[in-house]
Amino acid sequence: MAVLGVDFGTSNSAVGVAVDGQAHLIQLEPGETTLPTAVFFDFEARKAVYGRPANAALITGDEGRYMRALKSLLGTSLMRESRVLLGERLDFITIVARFLAELKLRAETETGQIFTEALSGRPVLFHSADPARNAQALIDLTECYHAAGFETVRFMPEPEAAALANRATLRPGDVALVVDIGGGTSDFTLFRQGQGAGIDILASHGLRLGGTNFDRALSLAFVMPELGMGSQIKHAFGDQSHAAPNAIFTDLATWQKIPFLYAPDTRRATVELAQYAREPDKLKRLVRVLEDELGHDVAFAVEAAKIGANGASANIPQIDLSVIERGMTVPLYPIAMTATLAPMADQISAAAAMTLEMGGVEPDAVNRLIFVGGSSLMQVVEDALHTLLPRAEVHRGAAMTAIVEGLALAAG
Repeated sequence: MAVLGVDFGTSNSAVGVAVDGQAHLIQLEPGETTLPTAVFFDFEARKAVYGRPANAALITGDEGRYMRALKSLLGTSLMRESRVLLGERLDFITIVARFLAELKLRAETETGQIFTEALSGRPVLFHSADPARNAQALIDLTECYHAAGFETVRFMPEPEAAALANRATLRPGDVALVVDIGGGTSDFTLFRQGQGAGIDILASHGLRLGGTNFDRALSLAFVMPELGMGSQIKHAFGDQSHAAPNAIFTDLATWQKIPFLYAPDTRRATVELAQYAREPDKLKRLVRVLEDELGHDVAFAVEAAKIGANGASANIPQIDLSVIERGMTVPLYPIAMTATLAPMADQISAAAAMTLEMGGVEPDAVNRLIFVGGSSLMQVVEDALHTLLPRAEVHRGAAMTAIVEGLALAAG
């Protein structure tokens, strides 16, 4: 019985199997071997849709509830909170399980095989600052796989899978550091290339920080002030005022928490804030975002501008907020973006340095630096790692699919 390699990611997911000793990635949508880790509960069609159709439903304004970054909820109390969707009371264990079941079904349909066993990637640490949550996250994910119809699931650290996928590009004796920066975590594996196909894992380490954290920081710095963050709210009696509560804006800037803001009590609270705001126009934008459920539209706009500001375009990228207000944009200067993200890039560099220390390897001994994951493409990250490892040759390879390729090879 074949084993299915599953890369369940914060932003994108993929599956693969080994065929004659080679990794074979399975199409999950026509012409696509990756599937956005997104679900849209379509209120009109009364069904859930996944991947790119889920993203499209959000963009076209279909009536329903959109969810993304589900992986980031693992290990938190939110995983077992339930809500009514399409007439069912569902918790996030069930929602994630159904997404995994969809991956399983599509893989079986495409290959004609039945998969009862999965080899799943996992972050080295789901929660780097909380051992209890870290342990609970693995319990949650295991439960999700079983509920999805897999009889058995084994786990492999994601950067170790990426190391396997990249071994063919190295020479015997090379010392390489895999830097895997996904949507929710940054993971590191230090390894030495052996003779033939063998690799020697020296150390692995992880940090709960990834691309969604970058998006959150940029949203808080450049978008949320335009929606009233930091604005003064007048007291009902007297001339005193206080700053608008940060919690609403912080959650609105956090991919996985956006759906929780559409509750009636939160909407009523924002209407009251706008009523007493010294800058009512800004708070009215916040009211509009919650009433029309535009939180994910704003998040996508920030993500798109981030990608644009990371490129070499001569034009100044704009965060397009016309979905809130006609013609509304906020410039995202590359230098400002770099300054905003630099502290997080420094945290990633420090975690990489810790990985070297755990493996007993000096920075000058690392001669290959392998970047994996969409957020590893950020220039601010590469600059920070190049400072740490000045002698290392940078290798990107299949940045978006290296993990699933390694899982497929290991599953075989």
